Amino acid sequence: QERNIKSVMGNNMNKIGVSQKAIILSNEGKLLAIRRSETALVRPLHWDLPGGDLDYGEDPIQGIIREVKEETGLAVENPEPFDVEAHINPGDEFWVTIAYKSRCVSENVVLSYEHDEFKWVTADEFLQLKSSDKLQRFVRKLIPA
Repeated sequence: QERNIKSVMGNNMNKIGVSQKAIILSNEGKLLAIRRSETALVRPLHWDLPGGDLDYGEDPIQGIIREVKEETGLAVENPEPFDVEAHINPGDEFWVTIAYKSRCVSENVVLSYEHDEFKWVTADEFLQLKSSDKLQRFVRKLIPA
């Protein structure tokens, strides 16, 4: 098994990371889109879904609950994984992203410094926003347009 990991990662055993994203649905069935701030290191001013990197040893469900709370101030109920995506980035790091769906307890969004704008949108509206292919895939998979 170690040989298989090395064949994917190369002999340097580059970084393997796990990130998570949540599609948070309102009572009306709209999803929360948040815009990355102008100072974001990756994809500034692109529309995003709440989430972030899983900490070493962290329970994935607790991790996505934590990230959603940090980025949006929202408490979410019963996040359920519905998709997984993996890729090797330009820095030769292997990243796995777990996508969740969840409902929010309230819709009172308080953004962190990482994002500067938010809006509740339909799936079709999200697909028209400037966002990554990965996020568009998650939205299409959960809520077929």
